[in-house]
Amino acid sequence: MTARLAHIRRHPIKSIGGEGLDRVTLAAARRLPGDREWAVLTEAGERNAQASQTGGQPDRWLPKSCFIRGVSSPQVQAISGGWSDGHLVLRQPAQADLVIDPETEGDRLVEWLRPLWPAEAPAPTRLVRGAAIWTDQRWPWISILSLASLADLEARTGQALGIHRWRGNLWIDGWAPWAERDLIGQVIRIGKAELRVTGQVGRCDATSANTDTGERDIDMLATLDRLYGHTDFGIFAEVVTGGDIALGDKVAA
Repeated sequence: MTARLAHIRRHPIKSIGGEGLDRVTLAAARRLPGDREWAVLTEAGERNAQASQTGGQPDRWLPKSCFIRGVSSPQVQAISGGWSDGHLVLRQPAQADLVIDPETEGDRLVEWLRPLWPAEAPAPTRLVRGAAIWTDQRWPWISILSLASLADLEARTGQALGIHRWRGNLWIDGWAPWAERDLIGQVIRIGKAELRVTGQVGRCDATSANTDTGERDIDMLATLDRLYGHTDFGIFAEVVTGGDIALGDKVAA
């Protein structure tokens, strides 16, 4: 079976929502355009942010501990949505839909998030853009995941887990289950782009949350370790040759 690009996923705000794309242009040594462009700081992250900001916005990459993340609130994992007519449209089962311009209405997002955030956790403070894209990794990597590996995990757990809890960028259909783990160091071609596989994607407990309900429905780390002897799901890759990619493009390794 020929491997094909099945999904392109972008997450405009780190840990909050996500959207599918039909095509995108990748650039060498750059992340997926528009992915994790925004993030919501917490009280605990403000010290780092204020020590590294220009004009009120952070001017360098900050670690994930500075931001709201699904690992602290499964309800945040159930937020969906992305860009529509120049605004971000966000949905969550327990909340009214939110439509904002992130450039000017970040405070509305912070207030919308408060009921979803644990009272004992450092509170959300502000939406920031900054100079960096707010991926967990400092390096300009794109995450690539396998639908066959997901199907194998779903079959072994007896649960429909879906693609959204993993917050991956590119999903491939047609690889053998877990074959992506053998691609470290290799260059793969998707459409007109070439990407060098750099490492495994280690997972955190955010993946234990059901993205439809906002409730934890599995201990994902314990399950991965029990079934496979590791807690990875997916691979990271760096774009070495930029170009257009689109759904249905052949993937060659």
